[in-house]
Amino acid sequence: MRLETILNQPVIVTERFTLRPVRRSDLGLLSLHAADKRVAEATTSIPHPLPPGATEAFITRSMSADRTEDVWIMDGSRANHAEVLGVISLDRMDRGQSAIGYWVVPAFWNTGLASEAVRALLEANPQDCNGIFAQVFQDNPASARVLTNAGFEYLGDAEAHSVARDANIATWTYLKKLA
Repeated sequence: MRLETILNQPVIVTERFTLRPVRRSDLGLLSLHAADKRVAEATTSIPHPLPPGATEAFITRSMSADRTEDVWIMDGSRANHAEVLGVISLDRMDRGQSAIGYWVVPAFWNTGLASEAVRALLEANPQDCNGIFAQVFQDNPASARVLTNAGFEYLGDAEAHSVARDANIATWTYLKKLA
């Protein structure tokens, strides 16, 4: 794994893709994939249908110097894949903890990309966290397997609001201790 810093975020090179900060040129592909109902419904924050300006606002927040969330694009162009394979992020919390979130373009579901991205981010630990929390919808067991395979421990059940579904959805909550 190779690291280099852009926008105060490291670029993390994995075997199949590069985790890199969001750039304005990602607008088209991010808009395309975030507008996919399957992607939106697997997240808490992506609305469906995707309103005009939502992706631009996401990019602006992701590139802001005073952001609390670091966002990386899973960029497969180095391996002759799509430039945007998915997104992974770490949202800073208090006491040296962060929350991880991720989504993968549906054409690449069940290929191990999410697992590779999570492992790379844990190994790099770019926010120097002592613990990382995660939450997945209970109707998304594949995402739960990504976390348990990366060493996250199950903490319990909860619920979170899904903007795309306009409902509170049952979740599983996990923690990975790093220190």
